[in-house]
Amino acid sequence: MTAVKTLGQFIIEKQADFPYAKGELSRLLRDIGIAAKIVNREVNKAGLVDILGDAGTTNVQGEGQKKLDVYANEQFISALRSGGECCVVASEENDECIYIESEISKNAKYIVAIDPLDGSSNIDVNVAIGTIFSIYRRRSLEGKPLIGDVLQKGREQVAAGYVIYGSSTMLVYTTGKGVNGFTLDPSIGEFCLSHPKMRIPKEGKIYSINEGNYVHFPQGVKDYIKYCQEEDDDSGRPYTSRYIGSMVADIHRNLIKGGIFLYPVSSAYPKGKLRLVYECNPMAFILEQAGGIATDGSNRILDLVPDHLHQRSAIFLGSENMVNKLMEFLSGNNLVTRKVENVISAP
Repeated sequence: MTAVKTLGQFIIEKQADFPYAKGELSRLLRDIGIAAKIVNREVNKAGLVDILGDAGTTNVQGEGQKKLDVYANEQFISALRSGGECCVVASEENDECIYIESEISKNAKYIVAIDPLDGSSNIDVNVAIGTIFSIYRRRSLEGKPLIGDVLQKGREQVAAGYVIYGSSTMLVYTTGKGVNGFTLDPSIGEFCLSHPKMRIPKEGKIYSINEGNYVHFPQGVKDYIKYCQEEDDDSGRPYTSRYIGSMVADIHRNLIKGGIFLYPVSSAYPKGKLRLVYECNPMAFILEQAGGIATDGSNRILDLVPDHLHQRSAIFLGSENMVNKLMEFLSGNNLVTRKVENVISAP
């Protein structure tokens, strides 16, 4: 019988990958795992308690907040505040950064950017939702952290991950040494290693995009969608269209089965809709570490320089061959080659 390896055990084993961290990053990842368990508990009993529906408030993007949105945000901030390893939290649900200025956090070296509950519009209909997180090392050496500590390029991330609350609950993360997935075993209350060394297939047959907005998409994206729908035995087309509306759920499926996720600019969102700092960057880091590609259509996502906390971006990410084919429709030049060279190869 194969021995079960828990998230905590795995993190401790891998601590040697970060000799400068002295255990802080390991403890920070465990804090996030604990908060994820608490949120998972409420997600699983959401229909039994007064936690479904709208909270009656909006976030900085003007989006209505669900009660579970607010609850998840509070739980992750509380866990990070009490853990002592985080000095700043940047959340989708808060207008400004939250600076943690407690005695136990006075020497904290890490910044966490988080979308506490991705896909919250699906909460009331019992569809998979998730949490996305990104971790940076503080660059300033003393005093109150600076906004520049938060607005770093995605390639500066020291860790990133997501939690998917679905038929089972999984935590998937990377520290730049490959991608590993852990499934929550409710019988022991622990995340257990279930998907070691995750790799996205180079080719896939799933494309994920909200085709209801087709009329608003750039022409190159429209042409690619038509390409996906054409019959061609050699390439296995037509491809399958699958769109859940939770970024975590769509990307998790494509990571395992192979596919591409597309969220282009549109007339309604001329700069894109998804947020660069706490949605695009962490997902791009994970996909690149798994052997995929992540681009905004012109540039590698992880090379973009954020200029404000809630900055939006277009994003296309997934299987290498599928993203390359998309780039042919978007650019018609050698940008494709440059994207492939930028991919970080996992061990």
